[in-house]
Amino acid sequence: MRFVVCVALLGALACSSPKTGSEVRIAVGGQSQLVYLPTTLARQLGEYEKYNLRVTLTDFQGGAKALEALLGGSADVVSGFFDHVIQMHAEGRKVRAFVAMQRFPGLAVVVSPATKKQIRTIADLKGAIVGVSAPGSSTDLLLKYLLSRNGVPASEVSFTGIGMSAAAVAAMERGKVDAAVMADPAITILAQRARILRILADTRTEEGVKQVFGTSQYPAAVLYATDAWLSSHPSEALALAKAMQNTLRYLQSNPKEAAAKMPPEFQGDDRALYAETVRAALPMYSPSGEMPADGPATLMKVLGVSLDKVRNARIDPGATYTNQWVTQ
Repeated sequence: MRFVVCVALLGALACSSPKTGSEVRIAVGGQSQLVYLPTTLARQLGEYEKYNLRVTLTDFQGGAKALEALLGGSADVVSGFFDHVIQMHAEGRKVRAFVAMQRFPGLAVVVSPATKKQIRTIADLKGAIVGVSAPGSSTDLLLKYLLSRNGVPASEVSFTGIGMSAAAVAAMERGKVDAAVMADPAITILAQRARILRILADTRTEEGVKQVFGTSQYPAAVLYATDAWLSSHPSEALALAKAMQNTLRYLQSNPKEAAAKMPPEFQGDDRALYAETVRAALPMYSPSGEMPADGPATLMKVLGVSLDKVRNARIDPGATYTNQWVTQ
C-alpha cells in the first residue's frame, strides 16, 4: 500500500507539517524501561513541539495493553514491540510500523535471587512461576518461544504479570516469582542489589540475540499505527518519524546527557548507575529508525514457533512496515 504524502524538498517539512498543535496520543508499553526511552526522550528534548505536535504519552503495564488502547480508539500510535504488528496481521488487522527504534529487544530471562528452585537453564523453568510484563506482551511471547525451543510446554509454566519496573524488581526480590523476563534499568537495579544474578537468556547484546534467535538483528520497539490513521495523518506520521530520528541521533552522541534529561522517577535513586545503563544500552538502538528489510520475516519465523495463528497465516512482510517517512 502506498501512502499519499506531500514530498518535501531537501528534507524540509514546509508542505507536510501538521497544523500547529496537532494532537497525537501515544500509548507506551512500559514507559520507564530503556526499550522505550526514545519515546520519552523526544518529549524531553522538545522534538515533538519542534514539528508542531502536541503529544500525549500514556503508560501501560505492557505492550498488549498499549495495543488494546490503539484498537479501542483511545490511542493513535503505539510505542510497542513489533511482535504485536505481526500478530495483528495474522488476525487480518491492518497496522503498520513506521519507525524502528531498536535493533534488538533488550529483554532477558532472569532467575529470582529469592527462589528456592534450582534453575540453571530454560528447561528448569518447568513447574516454575515466571513473571512477564503482562499476558500477551512481548515478554510473554519471548518466554513462550524459549520454552518451545527447549521442549517445555507453556502449559507447564505459570505466567504472571508483574509489570516492568519497580514492581518487577520487588516481585523478584520477595520471591513472588521464580524468574522473570525483564528489561533495563530493572535488571541492572536487581543485579546491584542481589550482587549475584543468574541470566538464562539475554537479548540486550548482539551476541545474545544471535544465541537466542540465530540472527544479529531482531527489530523490537517501534512506533506503529493503523493503516487508516497513517493514511489520514501523513504529516503527523512524518513529523513523528523526524522527531524520533533526531532523538535517536542525539542519544547515540550524548548518552550521559540523554540519561540526565529523563524524568527523575525513571532514573531512580542512583543516577550515575542509570546513566551507565543507558550508555551500555546504546548498541540496541537503531541509529536511523529504519526497519531492516529482513526484520519482519525473521520475527514471523520466530513467532511462528509458539503462535499457531502466525505460523498458519499468510502474511506479506512488506505490509507490516514502511520506511517511507524515515527516509523522506
